[in-house]
Amino acid sequence: MDFTDLKAFVAHHDNFEIRVISHAGSRVYQVELEDIEGQRHLLTQRGKPMLFRALDDVYLELKRAGIHRAYLVQYVAHDEMIGRDAHYQDALSSRMPLVF
Repeated sequence: MDFTDLKAFVAHHDNFEIRVISHAGSRVYQVELEDIEGQRHLLTQRGKPMLFRALDDVYLELKRAGIHRAYLVQYVAHDEMIGRDAHYQDALSSRMPLVF
């Protein structure tokens, strides 16, 4: 989903969730939208995932689309390897609410 698609989606829908994805040990962020049907869409630019170097850049881009709330989700690669279930979708256990 590119930025213009995101902006159009936000204008016509109100039941969706925005996630700012970060991987442990990385300072690169991606933006993911999950719609009411549970489908996930990464924010892309020219067909490639859009990467952000700072949360401020993410905030500015999401504000331009009319979004003021999101969740920060940090993936830890070792969760599955050490036998612990990864619960990235559970409310407040692995997500941090962002308001900007």
